[in-house]
Amino acid sequence: MKTETVTSAQNPKIKELLALQEKAKARREKGLFVVEGRREIGHCIGAGFDVRSIFVCRDIVRQKELDEILKDIAAASVYGKTAARGNGIPAGPSAPNIIEVPKELYCRIAYREGTEGLIAEVRLRDRKLDDIKLKEKPLIAVLESVEKPGNLGAVLRSADACGADAVIVCDPATDIYNPNLIRSSIGAVFTVPVVAANSEETIKWLKTNNIQILTAQLQDSALYYDTDMTCGTAIVMGTEATGLTSIWRENADAHIRIPMLGRLDSLNVSVSAAILLYEAVRQRSIL
Repeated sequence: MKTETVTSAQNPKIKELLALQEKAKARREKGLFVVEGRREIGHCIGAGFDVRSIFVCRDIVRQKELDEILKDIAAASVYGKTAARGNGIPAGPSAPNIIEVPKELYCRIAYREGTEGLIAEVRLRDRKLDDIKLKEKPLIAVLESVEKPGNLGAVLRSADACGADAVIVCDPATDIYNPNLIRSSIGAVFTVPVVAANSEETIKWLKTNNIQILTAQLQDSALYYDTDMTCGTAIVMGTEATGLTSIWRENADAHIRIPMLGRLDSLNVSVSAAILLYEAVRQRSIL
């Protein structure tokens, strides 16, 4: 494990880190993304991702926390197949480089406050639909063209809480490894398999796996709590502005809606996702 000290913001490693934080293009070209904070880095390692470098501020981080992170990486390298199970990610992370930075520089490179003096550069891993490990009677959340990272992050937190098998982002207008998404998901982007795929291949995959498609829409729909969700179920939601495209409405097994009793006609997509996912949990828990 290599350790070095960097003190200048002009250092190439610092410039690369900042580019990875700010630009999706840089993340794609370098095959890297950035994770900040002890909890988020821990979830990332547990999911089998390979940490290339860790930027450490000794004035902020506690040695115990750093030791725990390094211990987790060492354990993942041995037991990676278990850690990565269900996430569609190759196992076996390698030892990262440790880059120590002074507090003044750390505060300049930290994307957010309160990250405990730890920032990791992590290698990208692409998940495919066939990488999703399905339980009996799976529960899937599907989002079509959800643009805001904060919304997707909040959906991921609900999906994690409900024990969902995966979240599928169709025709994504956002970057799964956007720092805002990782932050808003508090690491759920690692605890729940997230796959980007187009609508056509997702519909085919769902039908092949006998997973019913329930589309959330106001028109021609039944109340969500009157719809059976005890079998394999995919809950599909679109944008608040335009809703779902016709391909989803036409291929749905049922259309469902959340009753709207006020003057507005839509909820935030993350709120809707939480309501519908927990309805599936409720129905399954009373069997």
